[in-house]
Amino acid sequence: MKYLLLLSLLACAGVLHAQESDGIVVIGGPEPVQLRPEFRSLFTDCAATGSIVLFDERRKTWIASDTTGWRTPVLPASTFKIVNLLIALETGVIGSVQDTVRWPGSTDTAKYGYRPEIYRDMTVQEAFKESAGWVFIELAKKVGRDRYRTLLAQAGYGNGNLSERDTDFWNFGAFGISPYDQVRFLRALYDRSLPFAAQHLATVRDVLVAERTDSYTLSAKTGWTRYGGRNTGWWVGFVEGKSGTFFFATLLLHDRKKARADFGTCRKEITKNVLKRLGYL
Repeated sequence: MKYLLLLSLLACAGVLHAQESDGIVVIGGPEPVQLRPEFRSLFTDCAATGSIVLFDERRKTWIASDTTGWRTPVLPASTFKIVNLLIALETGVIGSVQDTVRWPGSTDTAKYGYRPEIYRDMTVQEAFKESAGWVFIELAKKVGRDRYRTLLAQAGYGNGNLSERDTDFWNFGAFGISPYDQVRFLRALYDRSLPFAAQHLATVRDVLVAERTDSYTLSAKTGWTRYGGRNTGWWVGFVEGKSGTFFFATLLLHDRKKARADFGTCRKEITKNVLKRLGYL
């Protein structure tokens, strides 16, 4: 009911037209939006809130679980490694993803958890695959806040708030990106419309590949930060299959006082459940 009330008000204002069929609300426009509130039960099953948004490239159609959360910016956590890698290449901070970053000798385990398997010299590609945050903090120190401000604006990534004093403003503070903007950025990365060198865009796309099968290729990155008493979890990426290319961003929010051991796995389980329901996997 709340979806229909909102859409009726917007339609009366001449902003859009909407219709409902079989419980699916469709907002018209150049890129129509399907509202699928039934997907929210998947978040409830994980004792969490959040949103999932997808874009069907062939049909030029958005699919969203709600009307508000998919446009609300939150910390990107390790999904920021996608644009961070692109910026590190573009600025010349690294020459390639095979560059090695030296282990600085220590990290704040209270903030980032204890992961001894990543406390060693690593190539940038290894660090991306293993989500070794310390490597990208070291790179960020060399990029500098001014270049981030400029290049993030050029990429249309995030809300532009870099007020956080810690180097990794993507894990703590007021910087944020919405699920909608995550997908919009991924679409621009995919079609090479970002204002970065073509070889750097191609490199990031190659590193992003997570799974290949006979029927599809899945490119994706997880993210998880524990800032402000809340678990903020992500899984973002795209699926390339025989029926087309489908972009997704899943955001999971959870009160840390009600910790669940399956929070990390829920991000992927929710996403794959939706992708399969829609016939994308």
